[in-house]
Amino acid sequence: MTSPRHDFRTVSSEDVHVGKILALRVDDVEMPGGGTAKREVVEHTGAVAVVAVDAEGQVTLIHQYRHPLGRHLWELPAGLLDHDGEAPVVGARRELAEEVGLAAEQWHVLVDVAASPGFTDEVVRVFLARGLSEVDRDVQGEEEADLEVHRFPVEEAVQMVLAGDIVNASSVAGLLAAREVLDGRVEPRPADAPFRDKPTRFVARKK
Repeated sequence: MTSPRHDFRTVSSEDVHVGKILALRVDDVEMPGGGTAKREVVEHTGAVAVVAVDAEGQVTLIHQYRHPLGRHLWELPAGLLDHDGEAPVVGARRELAEEVGLAAEQWHVLVDVAASPGFTDEVVRVFLARGLSEVDRDVQGEEEADLEVHRFPVEEAVQMVLAGDIVNASSVAGLLAAREVLDGRVEPRPADAPFRDKPTRFVARKK
């Protein structure tokens, strides 16, 4: 008979920093040996990213400066889930329009990506968007004004992943998953599929 799994119960928690899009807390967690251990946790709003594929089989990527790495990265259009109560697909529609000036008729879920679950609850839901059309782009800030937008054949984008030219985790996962869907090997989930690990704790602080 299998013994029950240990319940890693949090016995105390201390906030170290609470910022605009994330917070850092330190939890004391009960361990299997009977003691406790400190676990540093970065709370995040969560995010969405979009693999937008046009009728010619090209995917839209952006080249955007990312300060922690100190350089511009090729990424999927993406944005934070920072509107309380907003469905992820609605956020994805908004970000696709704001960042690259596109709308889409067809939406599906490709993958949910836990960015680094050893220390953060950030999870990114990646959508596949098809049936594209152009809309007015609403630039929201200085970083978005700097980004460049380009379209690549999906297979070329996948090769950029494998060559190390695309390193953003949700972009890597989303592009590889999109190729599987577009080649007919798997079926994507519906746009409103349950989002089990959607971050909630940081957003709850704002209420």
